[in-house]
Amino acid sequence: MGPVLAGVLQLLALIGALALAYVPLGNYMARVYSSDKHWRVEKWIYKGIGANPDTEMRWPAYLRGVLAFSAVSVLFLYLLQRLQGVLPGSLGFSSIEPAQAFNTAVSFVTNTNWQSYYGEQAMGHVVQTAGLAVQNFVSAAVGIAVAVALVRGFARSRTGELGNFWSDLVRGVVRILLPLSVVAAIVLVACGAIQNFSGIHEVGQFMGGSQQWNGGAVASQEAIKEIGTNGGGYFNANSAHPFENPTPFTNLFEIFLLLVIPFALTRTFGIMVGSVKQGYAILATMGTIWLGFVALMMWTEFAHHGPAFQLAGGAYEGKEVRFGIGGSSIFAVSTTLTSTGAVDSFHSSFTGLGGGITMLGMMLGEIAPGGTGSGLYGMLIMAIIAVFIAGLMVGRTPEYLGKKIGTREIKFAACYILITPALVLIFTAASMALPTPPNSMLNSGAHGFSEVLYAFTSASNNNGSAFAGLNANTDWFNTMTGLAMLLGRFLPMVFVLALAGSLAEQKPVPVTAGTLRTEKPLFTGLLVGAILIITGLTYFPALALGPLAEGLAS
Repeated sequence: MGPVLAGVLQLLALIGALALAYVPLGNYMARVYSSDKHWRVEKWIYKGIGANPDTEMRWPAYLRGVLAFSAVSVLFLYLLQRLQGVLPGSLGFSSIEPAQAFNTAVSFVTNTNWQSYYGEQAMGHVVQTAGLAVQNFVSAAVGIAVAVALVRGFARSRTGELGNFWSDLVRGVVRILLPLSVVAAIVLVACGAIQNFSGIHEVGQFMGGSQQWNGGAVASQEAIKEIGTNGGGYFNANSAHPFENPTPFTNLFEIFLLLVIPFALTRTFGIMVGSVKQGYAILATMGTIWLGFVALMMWTEFAHHGPAFQLAGGAYEGKEVRFGIGGSSIFAVSTTLTSTGAVDSFHSSFTGLGGGITMLGMMLGEIAPGGTGSGLYGMLIMAIIAVFIAGLMVGRTPEYLGKKIGTREIKFAACYILITPALVLIFTAASMALPTPPNSMLNSGAHGFSEVLYAFTSASNNNGSAFAGLNANTDWFNTMTGLAMLLGRFLPMVFVLALAGSLAEQKPVPVTAGTLRTEKPLFTGLLVGAILIITGLTYFPALALGPLAEGLAS
């Protein structure tokens, strides 16, 4: 079997698995967030944190819950790292330095999982399991909660109430993320991923010296890392490490895990707003972009010109032989079109255009299908923008899902789509203009610029992957990427929840002959076009200086 055919077959198998899971998982999540009953374990948690799960919240109260919980999480994780040297199970590792501890705490709380450290050489068992793994669950649940609040904004009328943040958070963890992670971890262990609490031990001789590895609860963290679109690896090699991702099957399985909730949430959205066709329209938009990016990535990596590439059968540099170009291409596109950031290959070694595709996937806002929750609310914001554009074309007040998109709503949506590009471009420009930050670049020229642009694109979009040639473990990059992650996560949430509250206060607008049918293929095409054009106009100059210049010159 040729490598191209193998890649296509993997893609078809992945699509089939996602299709099988779409309806049952989407329906289940809709029931989770629509139920008025609480499980016993959930009642214990509510009692422990002092929350009343039946109290409805308007958007300012919901936002305060998100911010307060996240602030406490950052502080807890920061202190856990700073105290690691005196904690049991530290494997002899010292405490993390302040700038890196801040960066890592922010990274995992914002669902970014950017790592400027070597996991197997820095973090002990307590920090990995009680700190990082816990944040993998709750940060993902926060994203889903905000998305559900926006969906309720569309579904409800003449009320500003969006549900209860604490209830949505706990249900997301207990009823969705934990059960899926348990099943996924068992599958990974059965396929060869490790799961233990062993210390550092010698595993063999390598080039005349001993090679040492520490064990860990890897399979369980790998499961939630993908399911929650987190991405932080137990080891520095991330999902290219055989302890995390041992076989081609586990590679495809992990891609499935990182895509399944974001895609299925479109079904949840359709059910909660009372029209599954609306969910299918959003799904079609996400699927079209994802498939297009996968096809482009495979083309650039398989068919890149040059004698070395042709003799090898493709661009194999930086890719695991056991996964091949096909599996690596699907993983790279899926992890950058979601907010996962896990990697099974070295993105910096992709072809110039291939690296540009991974970057562009994040620049879209990671909405195809995006992160757990963040992908859905990001796509719904873009749908509002597309409806507004259509309204301008015909001179009619835009409407979406029975709600008028007026001045207030479009301002919230516009602020949302402007925040992340501003962060990316400002931080990148500052890093290139100052004398010290460019010293962290491994390469000069277009590729070196791409390393910095990729870093802030990843941080601001809460992705976490990197062009790993950049030395990000400096005070500048630890601090600036930390700020980019904080602002890139929580500022958009402010506008999402404000928009949700504004929509929930409206009364439904009746459908007329002039209403744009947003469940039709025409709207899907309009939405795809709006996403690509807005992103292109925003980022094209920066892309031209980096990956496009490198790709055209090679």
